[in-house]
Amino acid sequence: MNEQERQQIYNRAKNWVLEAGERIRTKMDQPIVIETKSSPNDLVTELDQETEQFFIERIRTQYPDHQVLGEEGFGDEINHVQGTVWIVDPIDGTMNFVHQKQHFAISVGIYKDGVGEIGLIYDVMKDCLYHAKRGEGAYKNDEKLPLLPEERKLEQSIIGLNHFWSIDNKLVHKEGLQSLIRKARGTRSYGSAALEFAFVAEGIVDAYVTMQLSPWDIAAGVILVQEVGGITTQADGEPITLLDKNSIITCNPAIHQEIIDEHIELKT
Repeated sequence: MNEQERQQIYNRAKNWVLEAGERIRTKMDQPIVIETKSSPNDLVTELDQETEQFFIERIRTQYPDHQVLGEEGFGDEINHVQGTVWIVDPIDGTMNFVHQKQHFAISVGIYKDGVGEIGLIYDVMKDCLYHAKRGEGAYKNDEKLPLLPEERKLEQSIIGLNHFWSIDNKLVHKEGLQSLIRKARGTRSYGSAALEFAFVAEGIVDAYVTMQLSPWDIAAGVILVQEVGGITTQADGEPITLLDKNSIITCNPAIHQEIIDEHIELKT
């Protein structure tokens, strides 16, 4: 993707994200139909679905040769990442959206031949847009985010962590995760993977660790973190895959290996 093409797509994507956020805010106080997907805690609302359709319609109209992968299933059946692929989470943090009416985000990652070109994470209720274009740094609204510090110790670090993983020993080797919790300065749980990635990019959280995320949860955030010098891998240090679920460590590189050494991986 050349610079001119990237800028044009970025401009449209940014406008669509802001427009979608405004549409959500105008409907926040209306009755919302809530359904469940894979479990009682896996929620979806009509606004999730409407927002994804909003993006699908615009992308397909403006860029009919692009593919779209969306959480709610209105996009394409994708089995490769060749060409331009938009990966969309219309409302990341649906439980927060339903219960708190805040702390949720629109997440859009745009990839060309598997390379992250554009990342947008929009904290809808704060009207705060995290955004990045490959090679141009990451921004919070109009403020360019600084590179992550070169020196950082785990004992000085705040870790974004869903504590569910530390108690469910059917899924994860919890001893390693509990050791990580003890070593870190503190942990936080925000309920939105996209926002956790954004906070790592901003440097207000030093790492985010979780054991199972889908492509739409991470696509935009990976680009943001990379643009400030951060790193994103699976929990064992292996590269992530764009079309499958991944365990995730996204963090300041200074603490990456130390987190891996805690052996926080899914059981097989």
